[in-house]
Amino acid sequence: MRKDLDIIYNWIPEKSRVLDLGCGDGALLQRLSRHKNVSGYGLEIDPAEIQKCIERGVSVVEQNLDKGLANFADHSFDTVVMSQALQTLRFPHLAVEEMLRVGRECIITFPNFGQWKARWHLAFSGRMPVSDLLPYEWYDTPNIHFCTFRDFEVLCRQHNWQILHRQVVSESKVSAALKDFLPNLFGETAIYHLTR
Repeated sequence: MRKDLDIIYNWIPEKSRVLDLGCGDGALLQRLSRHKNVSGYGLEIDPAEIQKCIERGVSVVEQNLDKGLANFADHSFDTVVMSQALQTLRFPHLAVEEMLRVGRECIITFPNFGQWKARWHLAFSGRMPVSDLLPYEWYDTPNIHFCTFRDFEVLCRQHNWQILHRQVVSESKVSAALKDFLPNLFGETAIYHLTR
């Protein structure tokens, strides 16, 4: 499993009710269900990923996250998770508001577009970076909102969202050694655990 999903797994208590937004193939929910007796649902829009969820025995609902979460009552989940999808939504700030309405807490991960390799690539090639983490060209990327650690923390302050935990993930050895010292420069993936 990806590093960010491992961290999310560790932050979710046993016997929780979890809603996983953009759940992909359902791997996180399956693992939580098997090892922590967690119950919940995944929301996904991609039919191929929905099929994988069904094959894993994960309860999944086909839903476009840009349309909101009106079909879920206030505080109907302990934790709402969104991994690597926030930057693809039209109104990310409204999505986080909905996550904190539906869940008591939420966990969000997103790629840090201020990471040094992205800055370097843009500065010296004059082109938008393409990498393992961001494997799309500028014209076909699902990423429509480019966000850094600093950008997200400003948004949290503006909306009075409390940051319970923040984790910085980096794959390269150099970035991993410096990620906690300068997260906005060396962090590849941001992981935030929020509440109101």
